[in-house]
Amino acid sequence: MSDVEATIHAYFEGINAERYDSVAALFAPDGVLIAPGIEPRRGAAEIEEYFRSALRIYPEHHDDPRRTIVAGSTATVEIHFTGALESGARMEFDAVDVFDLDDQARIARLSSWYDSHAVRSQLRAALEAGAA
Repeated sequence: MSDVEATIHAYFEGINAERYDSVAALFAPDGVLIAPGIEPRRGAAEIEEYFRSALRIYPEHHDDPRRTIVAGSTATVEIHFTGALESGARMEFDAVDVFDLDDQARIARLSSWYDSHAVRSQLRAALEAGAA
């Protein structure tokens, strides 16, 4: 396993185990996280808080990296997300993460891509169904 692949593997293990401090530690000191609908998050503290906050509503969640393409120090990962809200309502969607790593295999930039409108609509419907 290359250094790039090892970092990507550690990232998904950390996300799925809710070890957000470990995930944030994979980023370079000036690393940046870019996700739909938010201002870029920079540095370990902001990145850790983003994951903690974004995944808080899912007591059950799993990012399944289904395909990884490594080109030099960049990795593109196709992900299938499954989760459940506190009400038990299920959530499921596909995403793509693009990782740019520095020369020490730390994440310098991570951009996440998914249909944020479809995800928000699914989430809204699940929350409304849970409130009924």
